[in-house]
Amino acid sequence: MSPRHQLTFRLLLALCVAAMLSAPILAKEELEVRQAQIRLVDGIYQLDATVDFHLSQNALEALDNGVPLTIVTHIQVRRTKAWMWEDSLLDLQIRNAIRYKPLSENYEVYRLPGSSGRSFVTREAAIRALGELTDLELVDRKDLDPDEDYEVQVKVFLDIEELPLPLRPLAYLMPSWKLSSGWTKWPITD
Repeated sequence: MSPRHQLTFRLLLALCVAAMLSAPILAKEELEVRQAQIRLVDGIYQLDATVDFHLSQNALEALDNGVPLTIVTHIQVRRTKAWMWEDSLLDLQIRNAIRYKPLSENYEVYRLPGSSGRSFVTREAAIRALGELTDLELVDRKDLDPDEDYEVQVKVFLDIEELPLPLRPLAYLMPSWKLSSGWTKWPITD
């Protein structure tokens, strides 16, 4: 490597280390599945859930500058005492995005794949709508063994892979971009 490339590499390395040291060591969970309600409607279990989003300052700044953020809601229906290698009865990932449209000065929340959705005047209203899951069909009651207990597991996270390419390396290095709720579990009852 030439001396010029070595100097550039060292400078980039120093900047990355400085960015990591200036950020908190452990990222606080900024997304939380606050409540979930599972109900039986016409023989099919349905889920309503509310997710609280407390996006980091970096994520909010990117959003306000036109960078769309993709939020993945991962939902599984499993036996309560299932081994980790057992298949889930349901393994579903719902991908939603939120973006700011500077020309209309509105925020938009939409389901992926797709490019249009509901518009909101304020960022807070759009983020609140992003966290609403309603009438999501899970499994048919007849597919569940009556002698077993089942649960719904929900995890919500920011998909770093969907960020624009120049932003991804920084997002991988900074804890403020690693936004996830962790798994929450809710029993399925009649």
